[in-house]
Amino acid sequence: MKAKRIQKLQAEMAKKGFDALIVTSEINQRYLTGFAYTDGYVLVTTGKCYLLTDFRYIEAAKATVDASLFDILMPKGGMLDEMAAKMAENGVKIAAVEEATLALSAYERFKVKFAGVDIVPGASALIDTLRLYKDEEEFASMARAQAITDAAFEHILTVLHPDMTEIEVALELEFFMRKMGSEGIAFDTIAVSGTMSARPHGEPRPVKLEKGFLTMDYGARVDGYCSDMTRTVVLGKADAEIKKVYYTVLEAQTTAIDALQAGLSCRQADKIARDIINAAGYEGCFGHSLGHGVGLYIHENPRLSFGAGENDVLCPGHVVTAEPGIYIEGKYGCRIEDMIGIKADGTAHDFTKSRKDLIELF
Repeated sequence: MKAKRIQKLQAEMAKKGFDALIVTSEINQRYLTGFAYTDGYVLVTTGKCYLLTDFRYIEAAKATVDASLFDILMPKGGMLDEMAAKMAENGVKIAAVEEATLALSAYERFKVKFAGVDIVPGASALIDTLRLYKDEEEFASMARAQAITDAAFEHILTVLHPDMTEIEVALELEFFMRKMGSEGIAFDTIAVSGTMSARPHGEPRPVKLEKGFLTMDYGARVDGYCSDMTRTVVLGKADAEIKKVYYTVLEAQTTAIDALQAGLSCRQADKIARDIINAAGYEGCFGHSLGHGVGLYIHENPRLSFGAGENDVLCPGHVVTAEPGIYIEGKYGCRIEDMIGIKADGTAHDFTKSRKDLIELF
């Protein structure tokens, strides 16, 4: 799979007129090489690819990275000097850098070190476009991440008790996912109850769980790839209004998921869920978009949003969330989220298996 990524990348480089890409972000380095490290560079030319690192990572790099795709180098001198030499060997005249993540100081240093090479933006946009479309290997990693996330939900239902704090709930989820094989959390875990659940990205507090909604938004990470799921349960008995809020969100979410397929506009996907919530009397209580892309970053394109472009449509290889919510300021909030992949045949695959019936605890 990574050989295909490199081939596609080199083909797109040629179209753009780039002789080389200098990849400095850890996420894109891992995307191209399969190796996670924090100090070094990836240099891709139209003919050859190089991974440069130091003594701390060289053994692991040699054990992990496909040597048929990358020359793995541990420069004796400076890494930038080594890159300059490799660019000279490959006749590089134009090198693109990651305009979205490269520090200005690094850009200025590159211009000095790589004299005679035109250093231009464009690598971020090029690689990000490739990363929009997940292959079978990426789908498999995300499925494993979501399986861990699902198992954590099943686990938390067995250990929740009234004396737990929100922070303890978050930590329990995170610890369980690590035990199950997650590399780490995909993002900061949200576990908020009662009035705090009215905040879509509320932070867990060192206070005992409040009655009402408990919203848990969390995810695992496998091979660098994220999962993303939200489940909301009720602590205590659900009254009529809580039930209305919950089932409205559930209807909006499941109806939107049923509509997801290749060719559906991102704007229309959002509208399907939003219309249901508005019609139920909660207009203005769903302030974020229906969903976002997921991959090596927790938030990627495409965006299932009312602000999406007219030409933004779902395509095979996209992985997105479907996460409508209703938030009533000062009272409570509810969100339900699954992670959906668009398969090669254009149909939708729901990675998420956790139950979505209204659960009352305590």
